[in-house]
Amino acid sequence: MSNDNENLAELAPESESADAAATGDMSRRDAVQLMAALPFAAFLSWPTAEQERARRFVDAALESGAAYAPKFFTAAEFRTARVLADMIIPRDDRSGSATDAGVPEFMDFMMIDRPNNQKWMRDGLAWLDAQSSTRFGKPFADATQPQREQILNDIAWPARAPAALSDGVGFFNRFRDLTASGFWSSRIGVKDLQYMGNLFVPEWNGCPPAALKKLGVNYDKFDSKNLRLTPS
Repeated sequence: MSNDNENLAELAPESESADAAATGDMSRRDAVQLMAALPFAAFLSWPTAEQERARRFVDAALESGAAYAPKFFTAAEFRTARVLADMIIPRDDRSGSATDAGVPEFMDFMMIDRPNNQKWMRDGLAWLDAQSSTRFGKPFADATQPQREQILNDIAWPARAPAALSDGVGFFNRFRDLTASGFWSSRIGVKDLQYMGNLFVPEWNGCPPAALKKLGVNYDKFDSKNLRLTPS
């Protein structure tokens, strides 16, 4: 997406967005990935069996080749969830989008598996449609990209959002976190993180010389008693 940095305000805290604007180094995906740490950590805290059920469910939905029939979302809600998820994590030259990773299917699974989440999700999607209909005379999914971004820019910054939009602020933050959790727990998301996992190392040659030099230590002065390197 060409305007990742321009629309970063939708996703990043103010200090992060300011740094990104100054350096041009942080993309929208980088910002969401940074904010995904806590929600994804929460996902990893689930029982392993529950994690596996969620992943198997999404993988099966993506591999079936058939159009997915949501169990919680209505057809209109599912369409809106797909549009919103892809605004948060769009496809880019590095990897696929939230919908490519099966995030909407992941959300549908979560709403059934954890029904306490259903109210905020349904109310929030309805709030988005009501805002879009009031402003532009059409549901959120039918609005233009600039119109959708206008709504999101009004609710993505909790500290700056008007009190009248507090319901939208709360919804967007929870939806964004769930999007991040679903994406970075998916096959596409793990690949996007460039996570290598636990790889077998056939031969350990110690710390690379460049790293030793940067740290100012070397193996010639190894402290065998305390098992540590000492300064050069």
